[in-house]
Amino acid sequence: MKLRIIVTLKNGVLDPQGKAIQHALGGLGFTGVEDVRAGKIFELEVADGTSDESIDEMCRKLLANTVIENYRVEKQ
Repeated sequence: MKLRIIVTLKNGVLDPQGKAIQHALGGLGFTGVEDVRAGKIFELEVADGTSDESIDEMCRKLLANTVIENYRVEKQ
């Protein structure tokens, strides 16, 4: 089974990488970009019988810092 784990910063958490990207886009002449939030995507291939609880545990223990990040799992 293929999984895509999307990790994003929670609302209200400062995103310096997003601000740097926004500034760089402006410097390249792209106007109208009002905000940028950077995140991460992990693509995993796991055994078909892998439980949702096990997948959730992987995310909470390693893939996302749940203090400042949210994550969602997409099964493909």
